[in-house]
Amino acid sequence: MTAGGGPRRAVVTGASRGLGAVIARVLADDGYELLLTARGAGPLEAVAAELRGRGATVTAVAGDVADPGLRARVGETVRQAGPLHVLVNNASELGPSPLPPLAQYPLPELDRVYRVNVFAPLAWVQELLEPLASANGLVVNVSSDAAVVGYPGWGGYGSSKAALDLLSKTLANELAPRGVSVVSVDPGDLRTAMHQAAFPGEDISDRPLPSVTVPFWQWLLHQEHGAVSGGRFRAQADRWEVVR
Repeated sequence: MTAGGGPRRAVVTGASRGLGAVIARVLADDGYELLLTARGAGPLEAVAAELRGRGATVTAVAGDVADPGLRARVGETVRQAGPLHVLVNNASELGPSPLPPLAQYPLPELDRVYRVNVFAPLAWVQELLEPLASANGLVVNVSSDAAVVGYPGWGGYGSSKAALDLLSKTLANELAPRGVSVVSVDPGDLRTAMHQAAFPGEDISDRPLPSVTVPFWQWLLHQEHGAVSGGRFRAQADRWEVVR
């Protein structure tokens, strides 16, 4: 739940497909004005058009979340609009496919994984901190079960998400005096393009579609932000409670 009156606004990265598009739909159905970003301009605009057809106010800005120029453009647009109630850092980089073991991981590729999965979410918080603080806003960082398990081959991606989890918890503590709340969310195994890239040539049709997480997002958006801040949630859990 958010503070104050007026329109509620949200930014979602990686919103052109999969989980990001699902989160954008939930926010739109809940009445949020949206600014969506993703690398693919065509798929991003298709999602934006769909949501506008459902009555939502949507701005789509294509670009790479690791690009400071994109963050500056989005930041200026958000500041002109007013308070920002929700920031969803969903955009992620899987890394090479097939997934290499850490002992053979190409370090330039690992650098890219960390720039997208760790540095970019922090940079988006830094860019949008003032509008988030003015709304007692909520930052949602999308994590993974790979952050806590140590699956062979998933060390690059998983370690980046483990770093994101700690970053989220630390930000929750540091930003509490500003009224900004931060959570991390493990969406669970999903049938997405990224998950398929992790298993090239394999059938992943047994995984659920990203829409399976809709009840979680509906629940999270209606919690008091301060009550959930610092938590790490599993979207496909039987019940949701704060795990700090």
